[in-house]
Amino acid sequence: MHDKKIAIKNMSALVKGELAAVETYKQALDKIARPEVVGPELRAIESDHEEALTVLQEHMAEMDAVAPVDSGAWGEWAKAVEGTAAAFGDKAAIKALKEGEEHGVNSYEKALRDRELDDEIRQIIRSQLLPKTKAHIAVLDDLLVKAG
Repeated sequence: MHDKKIAIKNMSALVKGELAAVETYKQALDKIARPEVVGPELRAIESDHEEALTVLQEHMAEMDAVAPVDSGAWGEWAKAVEGTAAAFGDKAAIKALKEGEEHGVNSYEKALRDRELDDEIRQIIRSQLLPKTKAHIAVLDDLLVKAG
């Protein structure tokens, strides 16, 4: 038996994480020094996060729940990345983005262990959201080499 309140709380946390990811990539793209080098890959990752956000928001709507529209505390991560890019350069910003992706992997893996989430969203996380987030880490590792 799924506890709807717990499931909504857990889904809200995932939505906030994706909101923060979208904010973070938008801000990083505005601040990176060499957008021609790393911009296309960062835009593609941002797009993946926008898609993930939409999927999670739609699932919350199907649960008759209101999805958060603010990243809350995770929004501070976006501001930190922006400051990092401006102060320390592209490589530092990419490292910070990678840390955010690693956090995202942990969040999705935690969600998969949550018995309150329904099977549909579990399958979406397992087949789409988690693999893409893991793939982002590899892309960011490549960008660290390019930004060298």
